[in-house]
Amino acid sequence: MVMSGKRVFVSGVGGELGTTIAGLLESESWVGDLSGIDADPPRHRLHRTVFHRIHPDEHDRIVDTVARFNPHVLVHVGVWEPDARAAPSAAATLTDQAATSILGAAAECAALEHVVVRSGIEIYGRGRGALTRPNESAPIAPTSDWGRTVAAIEQTASKVGERVGVTVGAVRLAPVLGPHVPSPLGRLLRQPGVPFSVLADPPFAVIEDRDAARAIVAAARVGLAEPVNVVASGAITALQAARRGRRIPIPLVGPDWRVARALSFLLGAPIPDHVSEALHRGRLADNSRMRDLLGVMPEHGTVDVIDRLYHWPSIIHQPARVQVA
Repeated sequence: MVMSGKRVFVSGVGGELGTTIAGLLESESWVGDLSGIDADPPRHRLHRTVFHRIHPDEHDRIVDTVARFNPHVLVHVGVWEPDARAAPSAAATLTDQAATSILGAAAECAALEHVVVRSGIEIYGRGRGALTRPNESAPIAPTSDWGRTVAAIEQTASKVGERVGVTVGAVRLAPVLGPHVPSPLGRLLRQPGVPFSVLADPPFAVIEDRDAARAIVAAARVGLAEPVNVVASGAITALQAARRGRRIPIPLVGPDWRVARALSFLLGAPIPDHVSEALHRGRLADNSRMRDLLGVMPEHGTVDVIDRLYHWPSIIHQPARVQVA
């Protein structure tokens, strides 16, 4: 039974996912004081969350902020996917700085009871012999930078949990797509031309951002103490996505991909290695334990999320304000 009045701290609250999570937590009856931290302000108005704007490299300020709040529950979504909000090298540095400072500080908080971390299904990798649809018991064998990043986050959180005797849950998300989510996969699929592999056009799955947020809030609510895959039902391939979005499918093979990556980069849609891996080898995971562990399931299937992707406006036009004398 969840007790009321729990102090909850959210890292990464300035991102679209973190802001949505904080907004949902504000409506949870078991949540008391709510605080969040990020280098950027929240994407929309939060009513109960106390926001602290602190850059990940400000270690001492982060430690002091977390320690003074002394949370019962830490929700750590302060991670940077490569080529989402930062280039791969910068994303790795920012993620490592945030994890080291925030998880380390939480470990010194006397009230801490539970930690939830954002992870990803990239943690399973797509190496030779890898399962096509791994469940949570599959080996951790990342084969991309992003996969290695989320594996390191889970390992750090697990060590913290063991050291101080608190439960740790890892929410392994499929690629997250949403109208305001800075997703390298989403940007690529919204280009006028979408590349796909002629030799293999494998299926991948995604998760809508609000479904991802609901799952993370549920993990905090129930005290998730193990990993769980959070993946929308169904699957799609790059060629199928291009056709549904009325984009021009661009068949590629071998060296063509090098040219495509360079051109896509110039067009503002870099293709990091985990996205390239998904297009070449697929990206699926078994979500059959999600309902039992979290009590929720995604409201939107993969194909529905992709269809929505192509209906999100690139630019939202606001009417001009009327000049008042």
